[in-house]
Amino acid sequence: MEHKGRGRRPVEEITDSQLNTLGEIRRFINHRGFPPTMKELADILGISHASAHDQVNQLVRKGYLKREARKARSISIIRELKDTPAVMTAVPIVGRISAGQPIIAVENIVGEIMVESSITRSGRYFALEVAGDSMVNAGIKERDLVVVREQPVAESGDIVVAMLNDEATVKRLFISHENIELRPENPKHRPIPVGPDDGMRIIGKVVAVRRPG
Repeated sequence: MEHKGRGRRPVEEITDSQLNTLGEIRRFINHRGFPPTMKELADILGISHASAHDQVNQLVRKGYLKREARKARSISIIRELKDTPAVMTAVPIVGRISAGQPIIAVENIVGEIMVESSITRSGRYFALEVAGDSMVNAGIKERDLVVVREQPVAESGDIVVAMLNDEATVKRLFISHENIELRPENPKHRPIPVGPDDGMRIIGKVVAVRRPG
């Protein structure tokens, strides 16, 4: 009698967003030697805490990740996508952002970075080198490159690139009733309240972080 592999489940395909999540977890582990917390992962991906939980739970269900109960750094990778090379896209690195000028103006481009196409599926993207340590608790350090999707609006909690006083800044956007703040992720820095006369403009949303070298 022929047995047909009772109890074995077919491998489920991984979505582009799940592939991106798995890649960011792998990069974090490779760089730091330990896995990210759920908050750190949400910050890196630029999504909500609940969405990060959902991404991880789906990857656990599909057999790529394992989670240990009652541990802050509970994620471990148990299966890799070794046979699926990532498709890469070139994203321009912008040296500066000027008010009233197109972001990806030729004179502003100082190079390019290769980014997984799963991250840049639609829209226009650019990369920007971070100056300062105001976002270190979100896993964004000085000289990191943030990959940014150009968009004029963002949701509260998103990490954004905003134009304020003719300068670009990377901060977390918080909107409460009629109050708007650009908040750092470092207690050494103060939140920046934004009023209607400040002329603050959202340039885009941070979708990934890349560390040089």
